[in-house]
This record gives sequence, C-alpha cells and structure tokens, in this order.
Amino acid sequence: MDRDSGPRVPNQRAPLHSGSANDAAQLHFSVLGPVRVRRGAQTLPPGSPQQRALLAALLLRDGRTATAAQLIDAIWGDEPPSQALAAVRTYASRLRKSLPADALVSESGGYALRVGRDALDLAVAQELAVEADKARAGGDRCQARTLINKSLGLWDGEPLANVPGPYAENERARLEEWRLQLLETRLDLDLEVGCHAEAVSELTALTAAHPLRERLRELLMLALYRSGRQAEALAVYADTRRLLADELGVDPRPELARLQQRILEADAELARPVEEPSPVPQVTRPAQLPATVPDFTGRASFVRELGDQLAAAEGSVMAVSALAGIGGVGKTTLAVHVAHQARRHFPDGQLYVDLQGAGNRAAEPETVLGAFLRALGTADSAIPDTLDERAALYRSALDGRRVLVLLDNARDAAQIRPLLPGTAGCAALITSRVRMVDLAGAHLVDLDVMSPEEALQLFTRIVGEERVRAEREAALDVVAACGFLPLAIRIAASRLAARRTWTVSVLAAKLADERRRLDELQAGDLAVKATFELGYGQLEPAQARAFRLLGLADGPDMSLAAAAAVLALPLHETEDLLEALVDTSLLESAAPGRYRYHDLVRLYARACAERDEQPPQERAAALSRLLDFYLGTAARVFAIERPGDRLVAHLEPTGDAGLSFTERQEALDWLYAEANCLLACARQATHGVGLRRAVDLLWAAKDLAESGANAKQYESAALAARDAARAAGDALAEGRARTTLANSHLVAGRYKDADDEARSARLLAVSSGDTAPVSWSDNDRGIIAFTQARYEDAEQHLLKAVEGYRADDNLPGAATALCNLSRVHLLLGRTASAIDLAQQGIAIYDAMGLTVRLANGMYALGVALTHAGRHTEALEQFSEALDIFASDRQRLWEGTTHFRIADSYLRILKPATAAQHAEQALASGCIGGDRMRGNVLTTLGRALAALGQTDRARACWREALTVYELVGADEAEQVRALLSPLAAA
Repeated sequence: MDRDSGPRVPNQRAPLHSGSANDAAQLHFSVLGPVRVRRGAQTLPPGSPQQRALLAALLLRDGRTATAAQLIDAIWGDEPPSQALAAVRTYASRLRKSLPADALVSESGGYALRVGRDALDLAVAQELAVEADKARAGGDRCQARTLINKSLGLWDGEPLANVPGPYAENERARLEEWRLQLLETRLDLDLEVGCHAEAVSELTALTAAHPLRERLRELLMLALYRSGRQAEALAVYADTRRLLADELGVDPRPELARLQQRILEADAELARPVEEPSPVPQVTRPAQLPATVPDFTGRASFVRELGDQLAAAEGSVMAVSALAGIGGVGKTTLAVHVAHQARRHFPDGQLYVDLQGAGNRAAEPETVLGAFLRALGTADSAIPDTLDERAALYRSALDGRRVLVLLDNARDAAQIRPLLPGTAGCAALITSRVRMVDLAGAHLVDLDVMSPEEALQLFTRIVGEERVRAEREAALDVVAACGFLPLAIRIAASRLAARRTWTVSVLAAKLADERRRLDELQAGDLAVKATFELGYGQLEPAQARAFRLLGLADGPDMSLAAAAAVLALPLHETEDLLEALVDTSLLESAAPGRYRYHDLVRLYARACAERDEQPPQERAAALSRLLDFYLGTAARVFAIERPGDRLVAHLEPTGDAGLSFTERQEALDWLYAEANCLLACARQATHGVGLRRAVDLLWAAKDLAESGANAKQYESAALAARDAARAAGDALAEGRARTTLANSHLVAGRYKDADDEARSARLLAVSSGDTAPVSWSDNDRGIIAFTQARYEDAEQHLLKAVEGYRADDNLPGAATALCNLSRVHLLLGRTASAIDLAQQGIAIYDAMGLTVRLANGMYALGVALTHAGRHTEALEQFSEALDIFASDRQRLWEGTTHFRIADSYLRILKPATAAQHAEQALASGCIGGDRMRGNVLTTLGRALAALGQTDRARACWREALTVYELVGADEAEQVRALLSPLAAA
C-alpha cells in the first residue's frame, strides 16, 4: 500500500435506506465480530447459524434486494438442500418477527433489509475511515489517527464469526484484509508523528501473526531504527528476505530493499518524524513565557537591539543573545518583554525556565531538558537518562521548528550550553549576572541601571501622575535613592501606591533615613541587598518575620501548609502574610497555594534572619518546625500506603502530626508533589537541626527511591545524612541513614554498594540498640545475596528478617521477607515451599489491605508458579500485579512484571505475545538496572527466534551480551551459547 494513502474501504457502497419507525431507528447491527442485533440496550436473538447467514447477506447488500437464488447461494453454495427455498422463507419469516415492522421487506421474489446506515457497525467504520483519509490529506495526522482508532475500536474479534456459507467466508477474508490495512495506516501515522517506541511492541506481535506481510515488516524496521535500534532494524530485513525465499521463492519488494539501504546509510531524513508525537497543540506548541508587566518602561534601545537579533533567526542562523547585569537591574523584565514582542517570529512556541543560577542550588541542565522535552510532546518513557542524550534529543525535537528559548538567571555558560537549540530558525535569550564572554557566537548585551528619566517614568506609572506631579523633586529623590535600579523603584513605588495616606515626601524621608544602606547600594553586589532593604524596611512586623523565616528553607518553593508550619501560624493568617509579600514583589506566587523566592531575594531574606531574628534560636526552631511537618506528613503517607507496617512506630517523635489524608491517592499525590522540597529539607537538616528526624524523613519517604522517581535527589540526601551522622558520632542515625542508602543502591542495581551499606547499617543498629533497621537490613541483604546467586546466604538473611519482623509485630515486613524467601527457595529447588511462602505473604497483605505490597506478593507467587510449570496461574498473578503497579506509579515494578509475563508466554509457546510484553518492558525505561535489561533482551531474542526472526534475535542477544559483559553477569555465557554457530543452525 502506498505510504501516503489511507485505508482502502472494501466495496465503497450505496447508502442504506433510512427506516421510518422509532424502533427501527434504535436498531443496531454488528458484523465486525459475531453477528448481533440490538434494539437500544436489548440484544435480540439472531437465530440459527443459517438465519445469521441470511441476515449477514442482507446487511452487506446495503438495502439492495437479494433474490432467493442469491440468498440460497450465499448460505449453501453449490450444494443447497432440496427444500432450500422453503428454508429461506422460514428464516426470513423468523427474522421479520424479531425486527420492527417494515425493516425486512419482500419484493421481486427476494428480500431487502431497510435500516439506517448508522445502524451497521461496518458502515460506521467505513465512514470513519473516509473521514480519516480527508484529515490526513489535509495534513491533520493526529485527527486521522484518532478516527482510524475509532474505526478499529468497532471490531470485536473475527468478522462474521461462526456464520456459515461461502458468502460469509469470502466477506470474512475481505473484511480481515481491510482491518489489516487500517492497522497499517494507523501504525504508519504513529511513525509519522514520532510514536516509534510505542509502535515497536505492536508491530512485533503483528509481524509474528502475519509473517509474509511486507508492509508490517517495513514499518517495524522504521520504528526500530527511529528507536535507536539500527542493528535490529537491519536484522528484520535479513529475516524477511530469508523467509520470503524459503516460503515463496521471491525477494523482498523494492520498497523494503530501499529502506534497508537508507538505514545502512543512516539517512538523516529517515530518522525524522513528519511532526511531533503529541496530538495536543498546547503540549507540542509550548507558550511558557511569564506575563509581561503592563507598566514596562524605557529601555527602548535595548528592546530594538534584542528584537533585531531575535528577528534574525528567520534567516539561516540560530540567534543567541546573552543579557548580563547586576541583580535587580531588570534583566528578566526586559527579556520577557522582548520575548513577547518577538513571539510572531516563533510560531512553534516559546520555552522558559528560571535556572536559579545566583543561588547554591542552580538548576541541573538534565532536569531542565527533561521538562523542555515534555513540553515539546516527548513521552516520559522516551526521555533518556544522561545529559548528552537528552541534549541530543532536545536538539532533534527543535529541528525544523521556530522556537524561542528564554533561559533566565543562568549561572554560567557551562550551565546553558546543553540548553541551546542546534539549528537555524530557533533563538535563545539568556539572562545572567555574569557576562558570558566564553559563549561562542552569542550577542552580548550589558544592561545598566535606568536613566533618571526612565526611572521617574516607571515610578510615575506605578504611583500615579497626580501624586508625582505635585512632588516631582521628592520623586526624583526617591528614584535616586533607589540607585535607579528598576526592582528597587518598583518595590518603593508599590508600597507608596498601596498607602494612600503617604506622600511622596514621606517615602523620600524614609529612604533618607537609610543613608548607610543607600551607600551600600553603590557597592557591587551589596546594591541588591540595599534595594531589597527598601521593601523589607516597610513591612509590618509579622510580614517581616515571615519574610525572614521562610527564606531559610532550601526547597525550590513552598506550599502554604509548609509555610504555616515554619511560621507556627494558622493557614489563613499565613496566606494573608504571603500574599502581602507577593504584593511587595519580595515573594512570587509560583502556583495557587505555592510560593517561591527569587534566588537573590532568598539570600537577602536569610541575611535579614541572621541580623534581625531575635532570639537567634528562632531560626533553628523555624527549620525544625518545617522538618516536623514533613516527617509527620510523610509518616502519615507511609501509614496509609502500608497499613500495619511498624516503621512509623520507630520514627522520631515530632511536634507536628502533619497533614491528614482520606485517600491513598491523595497521600501519594502529596508525596510526589512535595518530593523536591521534602528531600531538600532532609538534606538541609542533616547539617543543622534534627539529624535523626532528617534520616527518618528519608526512611518514611522511601517510595521516592523505590518508584524510580527522584532517585538521584534521594540518594544525594541519603549520602549527606550518612556522612553527617558519622561526623557527629551518632551511631543510631548513621545506621538508619545507611539503611536508606542501601535501599537506594539496591533500586539502582548497585548490589555491592548496597550490601556494604546494609551490613554496616545492621552492625550500627545492633550496637545502638535500634531494633528497626536490623530486620530491614537483613531483608535487603537477602535480596542482594539473591541477585548475586548466593542463595544459602540469602536464605539465612531472610529467615532472620522474618524472625525480626515478627518479633516487632511488623506483619507487612514479615510478608515482604516471606515473598523474598519464596524467590530464594525456587533457586534452591524447593518449588512447593516457594509457592507456600508466597501465598503466606499474600494472605498477610490481603488481610491488611496493602495494595502495592499485595502486588509484590502476587509477583513472587507468579514467579514460583512459573517454575512449577503452572504458567496460566502465573499469568493471572502477574496480570493482577501489573494493574496495581501501573495505578500506583511503580514504574520499576511495572517494567519488571512485563518481563515476567513475556517469559511466561514464551514458556507456553506463545512467542508473539511474549515479544510484545518484552518490548513493553524495554519501552518502560525502568526495569531495575543493566542486568535486568540484559534479561529482557535475551527473552525478546528467544521470542523472536521462535517466530523465525533469527537475525533480529541475534541483534538482541548481541546487545544483551554487551550489557552482561559490562556488569560481569554470569548470564553472558548463556547468551554466547545462543549466538554460537551450532545454536544458530
């Protein structure tokens, strides 16, 4: 089929006649599956097989009359019974009784079925396919995909299922061919819009089911190539050529051969989808610019200069402008204003990020690239892990687009280089406190303070013409005292505008009282402090206290509830204070209920806290209250997620019980939404207040590591906690910190590091009399020994864990250890006990309502049943576990379960389904480290080999071997055997 054509609609037909009766209008007929008749919600009996054959023959004639002879031929073919005519009349009579009046009519010695066209599922499917053709011809591929998916969704198995007769047999083949054409067109569109990774799994299954269908092979080759799997793509061609030669004695069609050649040549055009993957315009066409200020003033020459530079991107260049100046000089305001004016030059969207370069927690380029790729429509599963790979994918996503990227508050050139577009037509506008002379090709602009005229104009626009006109000299004194810095002018003018009883002279006098600070305004970086001091000095006492204390926290922003904990105030009072700070521009409203400081304002707030907070201990108390809030709330999340788990009973006591939740999902949403702030608090607390509570906060929030989310930040905080505890000589805190770090290493597949930490954690816990980490460490060491094939050691560790958990009355912990022990018994040859142990664990989980843990138990039982050869039962366990893991965002376990399902299907000789699940495991991007990836690739290769796709199978095995050799896995020998000439033969 031609790549650019739509699905060929079988026998484009005349419209059906419309029925007139109300009940006829409610009739619905199905032929894209078993033949069915429904009136509204009621299913009508279709009758005997021959009666269904008569009904199908009439339906597929679209209201045209079929003679008796034609109907006899349709039902019985060349050998009708002697009473065939009487039988047809009997079937027609029965059918007429079950249908509304006038639906089945007799004319010219035959019969016709007159119903509305939309009453037949096939007719609806055809209409959708026609509309899809139109949408595709008009360039709307996303709409075409949607329409074809709707058409395919009307199919319910084999068309005309179990309907006898030669006519039905011929129509069945015709409709099945059309369905495959629809699938090919839908998959073709998937690749055009960039959904290649998602298409591989489906295409793998389809090529297995239809091995001689070359168009499916062609699409699979293209999907694999665009997924970075060139060797497998070429292997598909080799498999196809051999299969066609063996089965048909022919070569692949020219289109397939040309595709192979383009893949060999690494054709750049071949790797580029026609359009971005997401069909949602607001996702693929980002518009992230912050709002421009309505009273933007002056800077005319800079606006022209920067605007001209951005407009130059319409030509053959990629424009980069870097705007530098001291804090508070108005870099961001100017950049946002210019960016809005230049939007017409960048119709494909605008990206924005605050890189927080002035603080000690500057944004990491790889994190920013992840956010940009999502905004450009890239699925989470398609975003790579490393900085270089993300940067390359980002540049590819921008290729051919006209996008403006505003990189605000950059630390240095090294931070922003990976964030620059790579092709002409795009532009980057950068703001920074440093002049980026080392940024090759950038147009550098140094932004100075405002001129006196511009400063007075800005002041007037905020305060009002009437008030300034009456006191012009005082107004000039004000802007001069502000050092003509725009942020300082805006703060001062905003406070004056909000106080109608003040005169401009009153404000000028207040600034005069700050003479020493105004002197500092002229001293480099201290100028920013002096500017902020103007606003800070006008705050009410409660507002000033809030400003100082909230600035102490390290998190990127802060929720209203967390702020209330810091200030020890009710929510409504806290909100009033924060909104007042927003009005003075000392605080930003990041989102409803969330607040953040500009990084320089945060530094200033901390300086104020060190200088003004009395007694000084209040600073530590504020951070301690924040830590209590996070620990108390995280403990509640842990408790609602794992009812009955005794961990919460061993945590350090807190003065704040934290937030309460009514539903599990609400609790999980809080945990993941607060992840960055929570981990920042834990890390900060290890260097100040509450070392033990900080460690326990990490322990209670262990889902952040286990789910694969925030893994790097979690590990960093755990390392800081361990080192701080060791430096403080606190054995109890160090033991618990090492417990959390062991878990982090274990999730990442670093088993030696995990075992070292778990061993030390246990020794420290025993020496300090801290019972809780002992069982956790034993359980972790059992898992580690299992992964390292030390099965006797694993059994001993896990038996200790079960004993310890039971002694602590921690039933969920005991269930976890039992399920892990089940896995060990399998590899020790004790299959029956392995099944029993997993069932014991499941019984505990089920009784306590532990959904995620129940899924872990089902997973363990599924593995045991697989070893026992009870594959159907195993698949039931894996399928239930998979649904739970997916709903609870446990991506690591989701991917691993797909692998287990693939293995089970391979064992019951269903390689096509096995290959499909193995592809889904790979597509999840989160399957438990390199060794597990090798296992998945090996299983995928076995499935492909069973399907006759031996060249692609070898490509998978070669990649698996590379992985195994890299990590030193024993499985490397098994893969070498698969790749040996004898095995290949």
